Amino acid sequence: MPNERENDIVFEIVEHIGAIKTFPNGWTKELNVVRWNNGDPKYDIREWDETHSRMTKGITLRPDEMQKVAQLLGDRAI
Repeated sequence: MPNERENDIVFEIVEHIGAIKTFPNGWTKELNVVRWNNGDPKYDIREWDETHSRMTKGITLRPDEMQKVAQLLGDRAI
């Protein structure tokens, strides 16, 4: 469901992939696919509040960039 408020960034979480970490205050760092300002969906890593109405700064990656990240991680022993 899109979140639209006047003068705010419009976003829609298209797919929730998973929580990376949950913090004591209830916020979670998540990997999602998000559509920002009605653009193309992008992979997104950032912290969200419990209702997904507030978020921190994060990073967005186009599908080709995420594929490269996955390849880099796959080639590396963690």
